[in-house]
Amino acid sequence: MRDDTRYRDLPTTDWPVARSDDLLDALQADYLPDLDHVDMRGLLVDPRLGRVALVSSFGAESAVLLHYVTQVFPDIPVLFIDTGTHFPETLEYRDRLAARLKLNLVNLRPDPSLIAGEDPAGDLARRDPNMCCTLRKTFPLADALEGFDTWISGRKRYQGQTRAALPALERDGGHVKVNPLVFWSPDEIAAYFRKHELPRHPLVDKGYVSIGCAPCTRPVRAGEDLRAGRWADNPDKTECGIHLGPDGRFVRGWARRD
Repeated sequence: MRDDTRYRDLPTTDWPVARSDDLLDALQADYLPDLDHVDMRGLLVDPRLGRVALVSSFGAESAVLLHYVTQVFPDIPVLFIDTGTHFPETLEYRDRLAARLKLNLVNLRPDPSLIAGEDPAGDLARRDPNMCCTLRKTFPLADALEGFDTWISGRKRYQGQTRAALPALERDGGHVKVNPLVFWSPDEIAAYFRKHELPRHPLVDKGYVSIGCAPCTRPVRAGEDLRAGRWADNPDKTECGIHLGPDGRFVRGWARRD
């Protein structure tokens, strides 16, 4: 297990000229021409993806993505953002899966000086959840992804209305991003767990369907959206901010509040 706490200034990155993307178009044509012809494993090993990392939250369904991808890439770097506010069960689950799957795990941590300056009382998640995610998740991941061309995400279309039209292949700032399980159904995820005898996150049995940091996650009630337990007290917030649009940039500056 490698521990990476280094932080660097990030260059800005732009969407390809004229908002065209020859690389994505070519990969789409070769591996994802339509829903009946999806060659996800072929895509994952295509050298045009360059340097590839997998980003995992070690959440409710993470074991499936980790197992699926490491069957293709046994030594792929697995980036975990250790925010300092995870459930203890998540950290235990991370360690269990890392040992079981022999993961090349890289733990990313926020800059302690930023946390000390912006969250001295440990209540930033309540006061400003967007800033909390920015400091604890977005900045550390931005630094880590500087060394990669492509990253792999576990997002799926069935996970909520905000992800219903999610593509399998997209541009995320200056990186290519692949969502290998995007078209999978809940039944397919469950079947994969059973087939490969993968352990479940211990909080799943307690009603946690989507699992993030402890201050901003609650169990999902019957009939709710699958991500309703995330930032439940902040209905306008649906993502932590690590997923950018094609012209997205990581912004380092903010206005300090008294």
